[in-house]
Amino acid sequence: MTYVDGFVLAVPKANIEAYKRMARMAGDVWKEHGALSYVECVADDVPYGELTSFPRAVQAKEDEVVIFSWITYASRAERDAINAKVMADPRLSPENGDMPFDGKRMIYGGFESFLEL
Repeated sequence: MTYVDGFVLAVPKANIEAYKRMARMAGDVWKEHGALSYVECVADDVPYGELTSFPRAVQAKEDEVVIFSWITYASRAERDAINAKVMADPRLSPENGDMPFDGKRMIYGGFESFLEL
C-alpha cells in the first residue's frame, strides 16, 4: 500500500495562476526525488457547511478558493527520505519568492493507505 501526504489550503483567487506555477514546479521536484504521484485540485463543488467543510477548515475568505492536493509514495520510509531531499532542494527555497497563499491556514498530514481499488 502507498503512503499519502494530503493538503488542504486556501488560495486568493487573484493568486491562482501564481499558485499553479508554483505547484507545477513543486510537483516536478517531488517527482524527481521519487514521489509516485503529485495531484493538485481546485474546488469546484465544496459548499460552506454549517459545522464543518473544506472552506471552514482553512478559514477560506470570499476572495479565496480551496485547493486539495496529495502526493503518493511507496512507503512512509520513502516519503520521509523524499521529503528530506525536497526540503533541501534550492528550487523550493523561500528566498525564491513569496508564497501565493497563507501557509498558516494549510492543513496537511501523512496517511497510511489501507484500501486501494
